[in-house]
Order: sequence, then C-alpha cells, then structure tokens
Amino acid sequence: MTQLNPTQAINDKLIARWLLTCAVVIFVMILLGGVTRLTDSGLSMVEWRPLMGIIPPLSQADWQDLFLKYQQFPEYQKINLGMTMSEFKVIFMYEYLHRVLGRLIGLLFFIPFVYFYFSRRISPQLFPKLLLMLVLGGCQGLMGWYMVKSGLVDVPHVSQYRLTAHLGLAIVIYGFITWTAFGLINKPCDQPSGLGKPACILSALVFLMILSGGLVAGTKAGYAYSTWPLMGDSFVPAGLYSMSPAWLSAFENITTIQFNHRIFAYIMALLLISFSVFALRKNISSNVRIGIYSMLFLLVVQITLGISTLIFHVPVAVAAAHQVGAVALLTATLFISHSLVNRS
Repeated sequence: MTQLNPTQAINDKLIARWLLTCAVVIFVMILLGGVTRLTDSGLSMVEWRPLMGIIPPLSQADWQDLFLKYQQFPEYQKINLGMTMSEFKVIFMYEYLHRVLGRLIGLLFFIPFVYFYFSRRISPQLFPKLLLMLVLGGCQGLMGWYMVKSGLVDVPHVSQYRLTAHLGLAIVIYGFITWTAFGLINKPCDQPSGLGKPACILSALVFLMILSGGLVAGTKAGYAYSTWPLMGDSFVPAGLYSMSPAWLSAFENITTIQFNHRIFAYIMALLLISFSVFALRKNISSNVRIGIYSMLFLLVVQITLGISTLIFHVPVAVAAAHQVGAVALLTATLFISHSLVNRS
C-alpha cells in the first residue's frame, strides 16, 4: 500500500472536509428542490439569468414586473388564474431560493477548488475528479433550466423525463462527491472478501430506486392511489401496462409508475435486509457494522415515510422528507460499499 507523505495526508483531510461540506449543502438543495416541486413553485420564475438572477425583487415595481411576466405563461392562465400577488410571492421565493442555493453551491465548490489548486494541495490523482465535479455542476444548472422550459408551454407541467434527469444528475454529483471524500478519509483495513461487489450493486439499485421516485414525482403518480398495502381494492390494480406499446406505461401511466415504485421498494427492502444479515455474520470492521445498522434504521424510516406519503395524500413535509430519506439511505450504502471495496 502506498504511504502518503504527512503533508499530503493533511491536505487530503482538508479537501475531504470541504467536499463533505459541499455534499451537505447539496443534500439541503435536494430537499429544497423537493419542496419547490411539491408546492408547484418551479414555474414561477419564467426567465433564466445565471448572473443577474441572484438579485431578488427589491421593490413593489419589481414584484409587479415579475408577476406580469408570470401571467403571460400557461401555468397562470390555466391553473392559477386569479392568483394574488401575495400567493405569487410565496411560490416565487421557493424557486428563487432554490436557484440561489444552486449558485452558492457553485461558489462553495469553485472558490476552494481554485485555492487548493494554486496552493498545490490537490494531488495529481484527485485533480481530474474535482474538475469533473465542476463540469457536472455546470451541467446541472443547464439541466435545471431545460426542465423548467418544458413546463413553460401549452401544457404547464414539467416533463417527468427532464425532472428525473435533473434529480438523477443531482444524485450522481452528490454520490461522486461523497465517494471521493470517503476515499480521502477512509483508511484501508482488513475486510472479508466477497462483500464489496454486492454492496456496490445495492448502491446502484438504490440510485435506480431514486430515479423511480423521480418518475412518481414528475407524473404526480403518488396521488393515483392513497391506500396501502393495497392499491384501491387489490394488490395488483387494473390498468397496468395498458398503453401501447406496453413498455411506455412504465414512464407515462400513473398506475403503472406507482405500482412499479412500490414493487421496487419491496425488493430493495428484501435485498438490503438480506445483505445486512449475511454481512453482520462476517468479521467486518466496526465502521462497516455501524454503517449497516445505520442503513437498516434509515430503511425503516424511509419505508415509513413512503407509506405515510401515500396514505396522507402527499403532504409537503412528509413527501420532501421521503425524497431526502432516499438520499440518506444511498449515503449509507455508499459508505458501506466504499469501506468494503477499500480493503487492505
């Protein structure tokens, strides 16, 4: 195993703390994005101004100008006709804060990145990863506006495909940052062989589960059935895969989308519990053991939040918690995976 010199080890710890700070803020960003979606606030800002957009409305005239622009688009004309200025201010501020936080994340990453680079604290192996994170962050900003544009049309709803892509890219960036940070602070230690690959597969499946949730959110499929464990009067509801071609139902039929998300959740719970039982019988390190117990706790919380979101008709607080609960569960699986792969 290659030994780091003391200076580089200190630098790596410093960079890891910075990356984990970025990850925490991205976690908050995902939460705020969920609240913005659940309050139908995402289409309240009809312009994309990367630089000047950080300046909030400062006068009544500014607010009036923004409200008039909003009134020219289908969401106001077809859904929110008659909305008051006070109501508009609420949805506008959710979207405004979401965009401002995105810009702040960019600064939180870019400024330290430049400092670490010119102070020669970044190792040659780490530099390409950090540069890729920066590029992905820029792509995420573009993806966000690309998503919003899909709703500024005759049908005032954002595309579920673009929403899922926007959420998915946020998760990719978050996962990439946390995995890299784990690599800078986790020291290799003795671990039983044969667990690393299954753990990584489980992490990938949790990511796919989050994308499945993105489709539920984008189509509002969570409102289709508000009963559990049955969907209406049966476990398997009528109308599954009823579109032509049938596979399109998995992306556009709300009954099929909710059913698939439920089945995916049952399968994931079974896989995560089975892996935990198997791994806990092995001679794993204390860090991995703690990670598995944390994962199981988060799994229970996430299942509870998912069921509550359904039966209480998608309340904003519960549904938003369900979204970030999935990210927390992914974090646990990534930590376990990294620890098991990073064997001495």
